Formats: sequence, C-alpha cells, structure tokens
Amino acid sequence: MNTLPPPTDPLLQPVRDPRARDLVLDYADMHALVADLVLPGDASMYVMSAMETSRELIRHSYYRYEFATVAVTHSLFALEHVLAERLATNEPLHSLIERATDAGLITVGLAAELDRSRLLRDKLAQGAESSAALRPIRAVAMVRAVFDAVSLLLCPPSTAEATAADVGGAQPEDGLARLWEDHLRALFPDGFRGVDFEGVDLVLLDADVAGLVQRELNGGLDDSGIAYLWGCITDLDKIVPLINEEYCASYFTKLRMMAQAAAAPHIPTAT
Repeated sequence: MNTLPPPTDPLLQPVRDPRARDLVLDYADMHALVADLVLPGDASMYVMSAMETSRELIRHSYYRYEFATVAVTHSLFALEHVLAERLATNEPLHSLIERATDAGLITVGLAAELDRSRLLRDKLAQGAESSAALRPIRAVAMVRAVFDAVSLLLCPPSTAEATAADVGGAQPEDGLARLWEDHLRALFPDGFRGVDFEGVDLVLLDADVAGLVQRELNGGLDDSGIAYLWGCITDLDKIVPLINEEYCASYFTKLRMMAQAAAAPHIPTAT
C-alpha cells in the first residue's frame, strides 16, 4: 500500500532551456530540425532504439541543451554495432571506421565526420569536454552522418559501393548541394580567425571557397572562377596537413571536399 501523501503542488511542466532561445521559436519547430533523420527499416531493434533515442534527444534539447551532445555520443552505439556486424570483427571504433573506409563501404568525408563524433565521445569520457559541447544544429549534422553511415552499411554488399559515393561524396549536383548545406551548419573554428598557415589566411580562404561554391550552384563558374577555385584547392592541400587542432582540421578537410565537388564538373576529359 502506498503510504506517501498525495502531492500538494501540480507537477512542473518543462520549460525551454534559455540557451536554445536562438535555435527555434517553439518546441514544435524542433520536429522540422530532425525531420530528415529517418530510421532505416531493416535495422535491428537494438540499432533502431539507439538511433531513435539519439533523434529524440536532439528534439528535447529544446528543454535541456546538453541533450544535443548526448545524442551524438549515443548514436555511436548504433554505428559501432553495425560496423562490427558488417566487418565481422570487434575492434575499437576508430579501427572499424578505418576498415569500412578502406573497404569502400563509406566515403572518406563521411568517415571524417564519424571520427569527429568519436573524438568528442573520448573527450567527454576524459573530462576534456562537457555535455554542452555542441549546439543542436551541429549535433543534427553529426547524428545525420551516423544515420547515413548505418544506412550504407545495411545495404547489400553488391550495392554498398555504388551508393556510398552519393552519401557524403562529391557528386556534381546533389552531392555538392548536400555538402553546401552541411557547411552552412558548421561553425568556423574558434580561435582561428586571423590565423594563417604558409601565408594562407583561413578566414579569407573559407570565404573564397564559399563564394565560388555558391556561384557554381547558382549557374556555374566561368573560366576565371574555375581557375580561382583550383587555386583554393591548392591552398587547402597545403594548409590542411599543418593544422593540429581536430575540429579545425576536420572543418577545412570538409571545405576541401566541397571545393573538389564544385570543381569536378570542370576537370578536362582526357584526349
């Protein structure tokens, strides 16, 4: 028998986390934020549960900002499980990601995003980051990478390589538009404004590539724009190996992928 007296006050309703005030107008808008995180129908119940929980954690970061970061780390349960099953090996997550990339099951760009989530998880475990490390918008992009990877890994072996290039790859139109959307969601690396490597200013290089990609998406580059874009790719090839901060290196690696995708239609055919 329950001997506790009934509560005298009504239960408090959750309220918006003040840190989410610039994200959406109200909770209903959070649904649109996660609308494209679609669960793969052929996943196991364990994987489905982990992925659905990750999606809902992002939705509820409206009430608790830290849920966004937790969503990313929780999604790695599904990723690690699917990778281990597909590759038939139990190894650390970074090794599984490398094996899947080498096997052509996921693209290099997608692998870089997945590895960034893994690094975040490790930093949280070591106390080097807090659970408020990510804004919900950035968490959506990182969880989306897990959803994309899981969908690819669940493809039959005969179709996995054919579909991998369409997810995070450098396809001329749809792929470039997707990379551009992801770039718009990404934050420029803190502490690297005004920094240059080998005479290449990072802010100016970022802005130049963004402007050229927009022109390619909005009608195509002319000859001078193409030449300028290849010059930016040369600069990216020069500076990315020199960046020793993980997020900054990941940011400019993905910028290089986007630039390459924009330049791909303009590579002369061999004669």
